[in-house]
Amino acid sequence: MKRSFLLLSIFTVLLLALVGIMKFQSEAVSKRNSGVSQEQEPKWESVKRVFNKGSIQNDVFRVTFPRSDLQIKVDDVQIDPNLALTSYLAFKQVGNHSMMMGDLVLLEKEVKPVETKLAELGIEITALHNHIIEENPKIMYLHVAGHGDPVNLAEKMKVALSVTGTPLASTPPEKSPSTFNWSKVEDIIGWKGVQRGKVFQFSIPRPEKITEKGVGIPPAMGIAMPINFQLIGEKAATTGDFVLLSNEVNPVVRELTKNGITVTAIHNHMLNESPRLFFLHFWGVDEPEKLARGLRAALNQTTVGTQIK
Repeated sequence: MKRSFLLLSIFTVLLLALVGIMKFQSEAVSKRNSGVSQEQEPKWESVKRVFNKGSIQNDVFRVTFPRSDLQIKVDDVQIDPNLALTSYLAFKQVGNHSMMMGDLVLLEKEVKPVETKLAELGIEITALHNHIIEENPKIMYLHVAGHGDPVNLAEKMKVALSVTGTPLASTPPEKSPSTFNWSKVEDIIGWKGVQRGKVFQFSIPRPEKITEKGVGIPPAMGIAMPINFQLIGEKAATTGDFVLLSNEVNPVVRELTKNGITVTAIHNHMLNESPRLFFLHFWGVDEPEKLARGLRAALNQTTVGTQIK
């Protein structure tokens, strides 16, 4: 009898101890999860206050800086900032921190001070190159990346931009946007575009999942295909870049050159993306519909061609 009572007492104590441990673990997990949830809440409004502008595209905060301070020409074409002279920064929340990617449009003389400042601030440089050719004055494009608190990253990038002539304030709306009907160009490309002042823009995503260091990268981070048109009298200038897999590069080169569009650069923008991507930049001046047909022929050499009508 005493032995049974003793065993029952021991069992009761063990049971109560087990219940206490389980309750403690449950509360600890709950607190930990609650903390993660709070840390994961994006600080986009705070980032927006750093620049006094920016917008959210799905789960990406994106801010642009048109180089309206520059007067850049290719031959007789005065390049509109929306055509090829707009810097951008994009932020995506990843766990309890943010990933940042961006592209800075710089005069050659601005490259060294910006590189120096970025190195001081701990911001990565992932590429430096041209996008177009024969422009005057010469322009370089510097790609950046960073991980950490989004507000801290934004403040660092504001410091880096401040050593350039980049206007940081919001750009006023275009007073005299083009009245050209771009519907035929949209039909040829097979995608809907957006008019920004005198420039008509397409942004076509790839169908594949793209990752950087194992993290999924949305199109708004800079891996959609931008194709831009700027009216030049009865013709148009077009530029942008094709985001390509390695086996797509030369088929696209052949289609573009066959259609009178010049390939101006082929390079990488990132360091650890998967699959590996090549960014092919181009330039052409001709009738808008003719340019669109050449660009569509090139798109058809990629997996993107299967997702557009």
